[in-house]
Amino acid sequence: MKTKTFEEKLAYSKELLEKLMNPEITLEESVKLYEEGLKNIKEAQKLIEEAKMKITVIEQQNQQLAGIDDGS
Repeated sequence: MKTKTFEEKLAYSKELLEKLMNPEITLEESVKLYEEGLKNIKEAQKLIEEAKMKITVIEQQNQQLAGIDDGS
């Protein structure tokens, strides 16, 4: 199974929200969609945190290289 990208997860969240806003949806369907939406959002948040960590590592490496270039 292919892991969805952040953008795909965002689009899916919007799709779930549209379904939840349907006045003809049953309570059971609403609960299922809500649960699925929360899971999807948590996965998207995890992708954001992973991206933040990667950026932090890249910035630290860049600072170390800048320190080497400066002779520090």
